[in-house]
Amino acid sequence: MPVRTPQHGGRPRHDRSRLHLSQQHPEVAALEPLGWREFGKYDAASGPDTVPDLYGIGDHTYISGTGVGSSIWLRQRKRGETSLYLGIVCDTNDAVDAAYAAAISAGGIDEGKPADRTYFAPGYYAANVADFDGNRLEFVRKAWQPSR
Repeated sequence: MPVRTPQHGGRPRHDRSRLHLSQQHPEVAALEPLGWREFGKYDAASGPDTVPDLYGIGDHTYISGTGVGSSIWLRQRKRGETSLYLGIVCDTNDAVDAAYAAAISAGGIDEGKPADRTYFAPGYYAANVADFDGNRLEFVRKAWQPSR
């Protein structure tokens, strides 16, 4: 399902993960020595009902916008949810569309057809799928990030 690129040895590039959290955020403390820090909070009231409140931490590259980098979005788990949500960077909107179509053809469950997600940011184009175990993938192109 992931988009594979020759620039990275055929391996998919990781954009972000969404970890479920308790009341404390040990992830922030653990990643701080590695140059990660908090960069924002997303208020669920500004988007669709399916998007929860989120708390973002990221590395310098992601936060500065000088490259793709990595980020983690933390949120409170809802009953019955799994703990995996993985974002895969795509270089173009067409690549998002292709990854989504391949996932659906392979039996993936639609959780959001390819579309602009302007409630996150202008230029945020994504598609979402789940597998039968409830693990979720987001294929995403962020217009402000440089191509790889």
